[in-house]
Amino acid sequence: MVRLVPRETKFFDMFAEMSNNLTEGARLLQKLLTDYQNVEVRVQQLKDIEHKGDDMTHSILTKLNQTFITPFDREDIHKLASTIDDVLDFVYAAGERLVMYKITHVPPDVAALADVVVKQCEQIGQACLKLEKQDRVLDYCVEINRLENEADRITRGAIAKLFETEKDPITLIKIKELYEVLETASDKAEDAANVLETIVLKNA
Repeated sequence: MVRLVPRETKFFDMFAEMSNNLTEGARLLQKLLTDYQNVEVRVQQLKDIEHKGDDMTHSILTKLNQTFITPFDREDIHKLASTIDDVLDFVYAAGERLVMYKITHVPPDVAALADVVVKQCEQIGQACLKLEKQDRVLDYCVEINRLENEADRITRGAIAKLFETEKDPITLIKIKELYEVLETASDKAEDAANVLETIVLKNA
């Protein structure tokens, strides 16, 4: 049957842009945690990226309300935009903690955890890029889930080490929360992968 009203495919480009912005934010945080200086300036840059992400999310939801025929379920477009935005929110929240708690140094495991989040964001980016043709999207989702397990492993070990070695209770609380915020960013990346997987399976 000939489709008289074409589907609006611009959503694919919008998700690709949104995931690129997410990856940029995650990489900025990871570089900061690896080379810990100019913290306030770099966290402000991260805040700008997070605000840009909010604008992108708003644009997608606005377009969703204006579009008659979408390339996949409206609910899934909303969920994917929201989950990608959630990842970036928690990436920024980790940066925000550095300034808010005046953290002067971070253990190497913090950067290692951030590196896992970067890899997850890169996989989300690849999946969004291939979403229109559904090319290897499920493979990217599997890798995102594997990386989430890796983030859990790093977090458990890092917090155990923190309780063994950190003598100052205030510092312990600050660093523990930093680990937990980064782990939540990883969890949110897994949520995005689950939405991507649902989209592919529904449209297979």
